[in-house]
Amino acid sequence: MAYPRVASLKTAEAFAVRLDEVGVSLPFSESVAANGPLAESLETSAGRVGNRFCVLPMEGWDGTADGRPSELTERRWRNFGRSGAKLIWGGEAVAVRQDGRANPNQLVMTDANAADIAGLRESLVAAHRDAFGIGAEDDLVVGLQLTHSGRFARPDDGPRPRVAYRHPLLDPKFDVRGDEAVLSDDELQALRDDFVVAAGRAASAGFDFVDVKHCHGYLGHELLSGYDRPGRYGGTIENRTRFLREVVDGIRAEAPGLEIGVRVSVFDFVPFAKGEGDVGGPMGVDEPYRYAFGGDGSGTGIDLAEPREFLRQCESLGVRLICATAGSPYYVPHVTRPALFPPSDGYLPPEDPLVGVARQVSVTAELKRDFPELTLVGSGYSYLQEWLPNVADAAVGSGMVDSVGLGRMVLSYPELPADVFAGTFPKRKKVCRTFSDCTSAPRNGMVSGCFPLDPFYKGREEAGRVKELRNNPA
Repeated sequence: MAYPRVASLKTAEAFAVRLDEVGVSLPFSESVAANGPLAESLETSAGRVGNRFCVLPMEGWDGTADGRPSELTERRWRNFGRSGAKLIWGGEAVAVRQDGRANPNQLVMTDANAADIAGLRESLVAAHRDAFGIGAEDDLVVGLQLTHSGRFARPDDGPRPRVAYRHPLLDPKFDVRGDEAVLSDDELQALRDDFVVAAGRAASAGFDFVDVKHCHGYLGHELLSGYDRPGRYGGTIENRTRFLREVVDGIRAEAPGLEIGVRVSVFDFVPFAKGEGDVGGPMGVDEPYRYAFGGDGSGTGIDLAEPREFLRQCESLGVRLICATAGSPYYVPHVTRPALFPPSDGYLPPEDPLVGVARQVSVTAELKRDFPELTLVGSGYSYLQEWLPNVADAAVGSGMVDSVGLGRMVLSYPELPADVFAGTFPKRKKVCRTFSDCTSAPRNGMVSGCFPLDPFYKGREEAGRVKELRNNPA
């Protein structure tokens, strides 16, 4: 099924008509003032943030074999610094230990690597200062996302999954062959300590906060849906959130001045797979579907009762930095990263991607209404393309979200926030069109970058291979 490209919706009226056609609504500002809601500062537990744009964490597949940043990694972080965004949510997903890497070139926060990762933060801050003047860093808040990739761990030349529980659909898809892949309670307690040690290193490296990652199907997120897992970390919501509580308590003791945030998938769907015409559809499973945190049991519906309880626990722990996202790019990419063009191992979207954007914006707004004291960052905005600032401005201005996260868009158009404030947005040749090459490349062992639009990556050897993947997907 073909959907109109956002680039073809050249007027606000055309954009509104399309939203009406697909039956969703989005907040929208007809004009975006340089001194409007997006330019307002924000007081957070990690410090004052100078505006309402946030750079979301990504994986670059471009570190060294031992988990240090490369020149490509540093280039990306300098781009984050010159973007004009004042909140950097992690910058990079960094594994807390070797077996938690999602790819053989992911960064690892070891003692040996800590100085190099500290250098990334310093490069970002220096780039921000160079772009916006001495003192600009005073309202810049920089965090580091800490992760264990769990089911999607690939620390060397093949998958090495470690899971929270056996899953009837994901196990065969991601090469989980036996119960030995399931992390025991003792192993989770040891991993908890690894998170705490890594957070202490991040504090020493100068980061303002760490994100204890609970999203996108990685281990922290999977623990939240361990309804059938026995022991201390499964079953009840109290047990399924125990890992987070223990990590937070450990970080408070290890690095008492370090703030803590959580990026969490606040709802999830049943895994999708290619169906007729390569369009994605739900994989078959008997109802109720029991493995979706924030799901209603149908596999494609939402129930926010447990996500609300999760946020209540975050509040009680003093964790006030929350970044809301959804699903997993590994098994429901249309939910997590709405896009017209799928990654090479994906499927054609089963809905207009605007529906996916509206779903995330709406759910985030509902949670912000219920938890006004939390600082809530939203995701899923990149697909809006030229209309991103209009929706972001209205969402922030109406209190639906505190900060608007940018992921893929920053790879093609890092200076988008600065251009919005300067009144020079959009530079259309830089606007992300969600070709998904930044996902297809790493899924096929290459570095991640915007191969279609960034001249730097367009000139690399991988660009031809990525284009071939786009034209001839698996």
